[in-house]
Amino acid sequence: MLKLQNISKQFDGKTVLDDISFEIGSGEIMSLLGPSGSGKTTLLHLILGLTGADQGSIVFGDENLTRVPMKKRGFNIVFQDYALFPNLNAYDNIVYGLRNQKGAASDKEVQEYIDFLELTPHLNKRIGELSGGQKQRVALARTLVTKPKILLLDEPLSALDGVIKESIKQRIQSIAREFKLTTIIVTHDPEEALTLSDQILIINQGKIAQFGSPQEIINQPENEFVEQFIIKQLQIKRQNIYNLFGEMYA
Repeated sequence: MLKLQNISKQFDGKTVLDDISFEIGSGEIMSLLGPSGSGKTTLLHLILGLTGADQGSIVFGDENLTRVPMKKRGFNIVFQDYALFPNLNAYDNIVYGLRNQKGAASDKEVQEYIDFLELTPHLNKRIGELSGGQKQRVALARTLVTKPKILLLDEPLSALDGVIKESIKQRIQSIAREFKLTTIIVTHDPEEALTLSDQILIINQGKIAQFGSPQEIINQPENEFVEQFIIKQLQIKRQNIYNLFGEMYA
């Protein structure tokens, strides 16, 4: 379980995150949802260890990670632009970080991840020869082979659309279930959060607007901001959300 308690963060005297607390269970998918500038990416970086909290604690299992540096936390991230090496082929990108990492995947496990993500036909291709969905799968494989304790995804679907977007959503859900891997996703898109997540943390101006399941957020928005952000941004009425997402929320 990952537990954040009373996390606050300021930059240049401006409060970016204010008293953030939540818990996520093993293998759950949680979306950090909110408009641009709400603080969700800063919160992701705090969890990863790219930046430190001014106040509060970050606990994973029984270990307090608040002052533990990023390299020792055992978390890993897939950035929005994938951050792949264009001069290497897909396979070399996947195994790039394994050379000096203890506890990383064996050759057999690497192949299992490649098979799981259906990347075998693309292993010898350069990054420039891959589609957006294929690049995203390579980035996911490169992260999975390091056996992260938590998987962090920064806007993983923003550059994708249509069938490819739905396919990657299904892959992310399968990864969390198959490997019991707690997954945290940053998104500004309510539809992505509602259809992908077990829990959603909605942030507005650095504060928690609501934390709950997709069903709770649709059925019981706790304030006007949540209702307006969810309903208006989707541009449909609440009843139509049920129709759009089908039996998922029945």
